[in-house]
Amino acid sequence: MMYIGMDLHKNFVQIALMDNQGHLLQNARIENNTQQIDQFMNNLKGKNTKIVMESCNVWYNIYRHLKDKRLDVTLSNPLKTKAIASAKIKTDKVDARVLADLLRGGYIAECYVPDKRTLDLRELVRHRAFLVRTRAKMKNKVHGILLMDGIRITDAKKPFSKKYIEKLKELHNYRIDGYLRIIKSLDSEIDNTSKMILAAAKEDSMARLLMSIPGVGYYSALLISSEIGDIDRFADSHHLCSYAGLVPSTYSSAATTYHGKITKMGSKYLRWALTECVHTHIRYQSNSNITKFYNRISKKKGTAKATVAAASKLLRVIILHAKGRQGIPALQLGNNHVWAYENICLEELTVGILNKRIETVMRDKPRIGMYPSL
Repeated sequence: MMYIGMDLHKNFVQIALMDNQGHLLQNARIENNTQQIDQFMNNLKGKNTKIVMESCNVWYNIYRHLKDKRLDVTLSNPLKTKAIASAKIKTDKVDARVLADLLRGGYIAECYVPDKRTLDLRELVRHRAFLVRTRAKMKNKVHGILLMDGIRITDAKKPFSKKYIEKLKELHNYRIDGYLRIIKSLDSEIDNTSKMILAAAKEDSMARLLMSIPGVGYYSALLISSEIGDIDRFADSHHLCSYAGLVPSTYSSAATTYHGKITKMGSKYLRWALTECVHTHIRYQSNSNITKFYNRISKKKGTAKATVAAASKLLRVIILHAKGRQGIPALQLGNNHVWAYENICLEELTVGILNKRIETVMRDKPRIGMYPSL
């Protein structure tokens, strides 16, 4: 068995080749392209090989290329790998050799790699989040210019409404006009991306199920679904909350145990979406268990900690809802009830109730219905 450690960089890859006894056979630098990597791997034809690389901003292309060739490839978690193999001397050659050695010893902390469809959905929802945040920055720039020049627009109550934009154009400020053009372009891109997300959410069974929860819209549902990936890989709700970074950090020594802030180890997009869903949920579901839980914690420890605690509770409801370990009233419209179980597919939750519910969510209006178990 041959073990290969790859230290990936933007322009090159450092590759260390190690045999089963731990002897370093080769430690070379090649260009970061698939042709050069194929040439290196062709020299090892007929030999069983295992490959490891660290998760970074350039891993995806090489990882998928090697996977398509049916090679044994492992994606290493860089945070946990550094904790195991921290050293005073750090070079590219050392990093590649250490990765190969850790793989040989079975000490690699492996990252979960979702399928291509899930990764594409992640990029789609993250792209929209980037566009919206960029638009918010442009709007803040306009507000900053008005504040600096002492200009107040009182005729329009809502910022960046049609009337507000007309008043901004009347100022004939080249900076404001430039930002308005950028904002208009971003509005168009956001609308197009939202339509793509809407179409994808309709086809995603997990997203459709999540949309039955009050407070979860089509965008949040698809974001949560794509960030979680395969929910069956989590044994229970605690593992899922730990993956999302919504569990408290723990420092324990002898008889002393201290629980600190949440770990924030998982996806920041997942935590953000859950907290936004919590805010919407408590606004429109005043009698649900999550809202009562939020109100109880907020009185003791403030709204910020209560939001995080409620987001963790919501995530626990999601895994129970998705796995169908117990019957949960997923939807109530009038006198009609729909119950979600693991062995019932969404197509079987018929009588038109679920489609009406989803259509309401698609319009981005306040959540309706009841969810007593929340």
